[in-house]
Amino acid sequence: MRLISLQLSFLMFGVLATAGNVLGGGPDVSLLRKQLAAAKQASDKPAIIELSRRLIQAVPQDSATWQNLARTQLQIGDLDRCTVTLGTWEKAVRPVAAVIDDVRGDLAKARHDNAIAERCWRAYLAAQPNTLETTEKLAALCAEEERWRDAIEFRTRALTLKESVADRIARAQVLVCVHDWDKAYADIDRASLLQPADPAVKESLPSFELLKTFLPRIKRLDAQLAALPHTATLWLERAHLFTLANRPSLALRDCRQAIKLEPWSLRARVQAGEALLDLDRGEEAAKLNVSVDLARAENKHVSENALRALADADTQVSQRRDQAGPLVTRAKALRRLNQYLLALADAQAALDLDPNSAAAHFQAAHALDDLDRAAEARAHAARATELNSDDPTMWYYRGLLEAQRADFDRAIQSQTRSLACRESYVALQQRENLQRRLGRIREADADAARLAQLSPAKE
Repeated sequence: MRLISLQLSFLMFGVLATAGNVLGGGPDVSLLRKQLAAAKQASDKPAIIELSRRLIQAVPQDSATWQNLARTQLQIGDLDRCTVTLGTWEKAVRPVAAVIDDVRGDLAKARHDNAIAERCWRAYLAAQPNTLETTEKLAALCAEEERWRDAIEFRTRALTLKESVADRIARAQVLVCVHDWDKAYADIDRASLLQPADPAVKESLPSFELLKTFLPRIKRLDAQLAALPHTATLWLERAHLFTLANRPSLALRDCRQAIKLEPWSLRARVQAGEALLDLDRGEEAAKLNVSVDLARAENKHVSENALRALADADTQVSQRRDQAGPLVTRAKALRRLNQYLLALADAQAALDLDPNSAAAHFQAAHALDDLDRAAEARAHAARATELNSDDPTMWYYRGLLEAQRADFDRAIQSQTRSLACRESYVALQQRENLQRRLGRIREADADAARLAQLSPAKE
């Protein structure tokens, strides 16, 4: 109803303005200003744009109205018209309004051109050094580009212009990025003291409290890294703490440093992928061949045991580059993390070193099956049992793959071979099910009777 009444008022204003034009020979500027004020109150952007244009025609030297027009065009995403408006405004008004640089900076940021945005905002600040909003925009841009010292400088300047809870919290976040822990927590404490009920304070406090629980260990690693900056393991240990503290950006930075030091480390790659997934940057994680299916523990992070197993495998691979065994071990560790592409790559690398490695064929079969490449998986599983006919697990898994293809006779034979190597509840249960599917009730009942005598707990 309010919008309808406003539209009616605009219509009446238009009629009056038209009458004024006829009687007086020009637009009623005061009336246009009233219309514009009403449009702003209603957030009616098309009306703001149209009325601003009319006012500019009547009063071309009115920079405030030019700014209204340009910023509203920017708000609705009409970047091309905003560009034209800025150019026309610059030519129409003398002296040139300094605020044009600020709007040009906003326009450049909307076009993702940070360099031009920064240049324009800095030019505006040179003319109007006490402009808080532009100072905050520069601080945010520097933080986005991980130029932490510049970001801190601008946040500090903003705080000298006006004490603000938002800027205190923002500076604390940047100080965390440079590991200036004491100053960061001083800012958070100050923000809490200023406005403890502020929503921004309530939102940020839990994350800072969580981080504080890991700070003693993080500070020890800070000191160790200062002395041993080329030790990838230290970077990854600190990255894991940042992950646990729900600081994936900090974790990612440490992981990237570890990758630079040890490009062959799959622990570093997995941890970097985890951080990217936590940042909702799945496409970047995929470029590392880290899948969104990454296995997590109950705390929603990769478990320390899994990372330790991966680290141990990395070490073995680096020390025994001419042997297939370490690659097979790492493939298994990766498969347990649901990282099948990486597991397959290791299995294939192992086969390149030793084509007759049954274990490598077995890991390749697992990874291929999980990647929905069933025919290749069956071929590798069959080759694994040919190379190691005494392994019950390989025969069992081969039987599962054959059953997936509905090749039940062969699947039964594989489970029988598995049971001949070592009796197991799961293989016996699988064979019973297959027997029943083929209508071999006597054989199935015999397996069922034996199953009743066994318990999975005994396996």
